[in-house]
Amino acid sequence: MQRWVLEQNIARFQEYLAAETDEASRSILQSLLLQAERELALLKSASFGARVGLAPFANGQTPRDNHNISQFRRDLEKAPVPCLLLHPGRGLHIVDVNDTYARATMIDPAVVAGRRMFDVFPDNPDDPYADGVSNLLRSLQIAAGTGLCHSMKIQRYDVRNADGVFVERYWRPRNTPILNDDGQLLYLLHRVEDVTGKVMYNPLHRPVIG
Repeated sequence: MQRWVLEQNIARFQEYLAAETDEASRSILQSLLLQAERELALLKSASFGARVGLAPFANGQTPRDNHNISQFRRDLEKAPVPCLLLHPGRGLHIVDVNDTYARATMIDPAVVAGRRMFDVFPDNPDDPYADGVSNLLRSLQIAAGTGLCHSMKIQRYDVRNADGVFVERYWRPRNTPILNDDGQLLYLLHRVEDVTGKVMYNPLHRPVIG
């Protein structure tokens, strides 16, 4: 029922937004639309993750049908780019992160392992135009559904520092499905490039490369 209500609200806000010409009213409608999309994304991620029908996550478990996954995780740690390994099933649990990703996002790998992605990385509640959660889930679903890498547009996605304060950040994310020898989806590899220093903020909340 909650999902249906959110979907109806999203459709309604989209209709209102398309017909509204007053900028102040459009700003309010845009904020309401993004809030509803965020709530729907969180509901979907908790209910079935990036793909329906996958086995639930077991913390630390290595899939028995892929003998190469342990080596893959060792290679992940050595990667020079920020990488996060994600289980695509219900909850979107974090399997592993490399040190580069941990430094870029200001997290403790030991603390976040096994936790749900959007519990660790929620949208900034002080940003009414935050759309990181809904856009990331959409990209993960595309990668999981197609079996192909999906590159996102530059995305504002604020992260929390050691004091729990949100810090403005912009990223260039790429999501890649990790398949076993039979082509079955095991994990999703989430790679990011921090482009904050190249982006200028503008009132429409759209990143502009400086």
